[in-house]
Amino acid sequence: MNQVAYCHSLFYGTSAAEDLATLLVDSTGGEMAKAFFISSGSEAIEAALKMARQYHLEKSPAEPSRTHFIARQQSYHGTTLGALSVGGHLARRVLFEPLLSTNSSHVSPCYSYRGLQDSEHVQQYIHRLEDELESEIQRLGPQNIAAFIAEPVVGAALGCVPSIQGYFQAVRRVCDRHGALLILDEIMCGIGRVGPEPTARFPKPLHAWQDPSVGVAPDIMTMGKGLGGGYMPIAAMLANHRVIDALRSSSGAFSHGQTYQGHPLACRAALEVQRIIQDEDLVGNVRKQGALLERLLKEQLSSHPAVGDIRGQGLFWGIEFVADKGSKAPFEGKEAVAMGVHELGMKEPYNVSLYPGTGSVGGKAGDHILLAPAYTATEADIRHIVATTTQVINHYFQKYGKVYVLQSRGDKPRTAGR
Repeated sequence: MNQVAYCHSLFYGTSAAEDLATLLVDSTGGEMAKAFFISSGSEAIEAALKMARQYHLEKSPAEPSRTHFIARQQSYHGTTLGALSVGGHLARRVLFEPLLSTNSSHVSPCYSYRGLQDSEHVQQYIHRLEDELESEIQRLGPQNIAAFIAEPVVGAALGCVPSIQGYFQAVRRVCDRHGALLILDEIMCGIGRVGPEPTARFPKPLHAWQDPSVGVAPDIMTMGKGLGGGYMPIAAMLANHRVIDALRSSSGAFSHGQTYQGHPLACRAALEVQRIIQDEDLVGNVRKQGALLERLLKEQLSSHPAVGDIRGQGLFWGIEFVADKGSKAPFEGKEAVAMGVHELGMKEPYNVSLYPGTGSVGGKAGDHILLAPAYTATEADIRHIVATTTQVINHYFQKYGKVYVLQSRGDKPRTAGR
């Protein structure tokens, strides 16, 4: 701050922004070429959408008809109008539908708990999702598609749902076949949050797409949250060499800008966060403690009658609640189960924030909570988190279970508790 508090990056460069960009580009193993820094995840998505559009205008030959984006149902990409338009979270869209762009459409998410049919093998499910994306592209016209956008591990909208291995390879095939870009939104799940597994190509992985479960590199990616660790508001959009080369050979610039892009203090804070993550191997700790978190959550809560699914990766886990475990029937939206669990957890003696989410079933019903412990969490921390979460869930359904079951099913009383 004593060196430079602020300067507009249209006219000035700073070592903080340059060094952070170098670190992040290097972390992609040569896949990404440039980084663009802004202040929030929604801004990063806006930049990604505009970058995709500009790419199709400036590549050779140009394709100005490519203005349509395909995303997934039960997805969330931000609150600004562009980001909200590509998102598939009905509750967050509903108030602003008349203002949202019509150049976006949505296909089914890779959500095996509810999407995988009993008669299907995993590969059949992947092929069905691939065919659905292909059909949507054909419906709209391949020449009109700018990009497909998705979260490698879905965050708020579905509650920590990882992709099935092979799914994103199928998506990549479809995109490449029709000249559409692939945008991966890692605002929640990125920067080590899911503890990506090391491979020969990525011995120190940082990004969710580097995990073998994803296995493909995006053309454009976004990141936030874990980038600056909350110390300063910062997010980023990264673009690969194909995209940057198209701009370099034409206008030579990204036609976009915001006052606080590349803010030196935010970039310097993020740079220090990333150096600590590397120096202290915090992604390794995420993998280690994440394995413990998974095991303990499933041991303590898998048999709970109101817990339908426990899913996630690394230190990013979701618990989905159901009114009936066998049929997977959700609680009615008006019952606000996830918010009730969250509010109970915030009270004494629990003092824990269990991030609530709704809309996992049809965009309106369906309740889940998210757990996202700090990268520095110890074994003792994880055990405390799981014990506290279990106590909150047991308390909530022991106290309110009969009421909810009666309202949801209209049959004989039975407790959704112990």
